[in-house]
Amino acid sequence: MALFKSKKHHWELTELVEACQKQDSRAQVAFYDRYKSKLLGVCLRYARTVAEAEDIFQEGILKIFTKIKDIQNPQTIDSWVKTIMIRHAIDYYNQVTRKETLSSNLEDSKMDWESGDHLTLPGKLDVNVLLETINELPDGYRIVINLHFVDGYKHSEIADLLGIKEASSRSQLSKGRNLLIKKLEQKGITQHELL
Repeated sequence: MALFKSKKHHWELTELVEACQKQDSRAQVAFYDRYKSKLLGVCLRYARTVAEAEDIFQEGILKIFTKIKDIQNPQTIDSWVKTIMIRHAIDYYNQVTRKETLSSNLEDSKMDWESGDHLTLPGKLDVNVLLETINELPDGYRIVINLHFVDGYKHSEIADLLGIKEASSRSQLSKGRNLLIKKLEQKGITQHELL
């Protein structure tokens, strides 16, 4: 008896999205495979643990499949899924943590940095080291730094997502940035490399 292998379908993006909108299970598997590592990476930046990131991802992907019927332009799917997953991660964060985390009383940094909103990092800085260091920050700082520096949200958007004031977002970013710089310096990345 001969065994038959089924051919793996190569999906064009528009075709994939439209098939997922029709709840085609083959398309959903292909969609899941296409976005799993990217979206799990997003979740890892917002979660405290790998297990928590996996939970956020699983819940988020279900939300994506539920809402995919709303997509009218399949070419925007990449940014759309990332936005859905970030918002889900923030919702998860808001459900399982108290807002007091955002106003943790860490000692203010003695370094006096300008209040500019962008941290310029050297090209030779390993992205994995940076992300690992960001993940070491307290939750409130980590979330705001990820939203602002990594995902490009404005303070007004961060305030809306987290249910805080815009000034709190700016404060969390400033304190978090200072703590991040201290932690990077402890890893041998000196201040002059960060300017």
